[in-house]
Amino acid sequence: MTITNAERARILVNALPYIKQYTGKIVVIKYGGNAMVNEKLKNSVVRDIVLLHLIGVKVVLVHGGGPEITELLAKIGKQTQFVDGLRVTDKETVEVAQMVLAGKINKSLVNLIECCGGKSIGLSGMDGHMIEAEMKDERLGFVGKITNIDPMPILDVLEKGYIPVVSTLGCDNSGAVYNINADTAAAKIAGALKAESLISLTDTEGILRDKNDPSTLISHITVAETKELIQSGVISDGMIPKVECCTNAILDDVKKVFIIDGRIPHSLLIETLTDEGIGTMFEGE
Repeated sequence: MTITNAERARILVNALPYIKQYTGKIVVIKYGGNAMVNEKLKNSVVRDIVLLHLIGVKVVLVHGGGPEITELLAKIGKQTQFVDGLRVTDKETVEVAQMVLAGKINKSLVNLIECCGGKSIGLSGMDGHMIEAEMKDERLGFVGKITNIDPMPILDVLEKGYIPVVSTLGCDNSGAVYNINADTAAAKIAGALKAESLISLTDTEGILRDKNDPSTLISHITVAETKELIQSGVISDGMIPKVECCTNAILDDVKKVFIIDGRIPHSLLIETLTDEGIGTMFEGE
């Protein structure tokens, strides 16, 4: 489809109110799932992030990397075990997680942002003790529960004009390293930064009243309504912790929180710069 110059101009004019709303504001993006594995989608997401950065949005990218951790563990002959949906993380596994998250994935995202015209610096939660954590459950090993977020390393990077790319590792005062759930970390970071919004890129359209029917998408939902939908079973399984992270961010004074489908090209721009919107938006009341 060919877009005329007049249509391009109209798109930019229509985006102006949203550009004004977000310019100078912090937007935390939680990145993972299919959008991070599929190279074409990865390029689309990163280009959207760079565009937001160039129009003055202070983008903070928080990423996980579960599939790549599992892949590397398999290559070294180590079987992955899960308890209640969480990876059992012994000493060897957390070392692999550190290599994958703070090394391969983090630096590849930084490099891709730079190649797309942005400026980026990679951080891990261990840098400056940004993410302090303790053991969540002895059965899980080095899986962390966040005890404190120090946003200063991120704010310093933003002040210098870079896009912070944060891998979700934490540490305690003894130096022990913990793997942190990326949804949890993104919500806590957004709250500590008092972000304008938190956008979670997922492999689903958002919250559906019928998980098999995309037309039942719930476009707006309150914290109270999420509790009712969890109790009724509408929100279930792996969506429960994602939703709880979103509601916790709202309770931590993040102004707007979204779950959107990262499989849709340019879903970030559709959500932030158009009146169409996409996915589910969380509200306090």
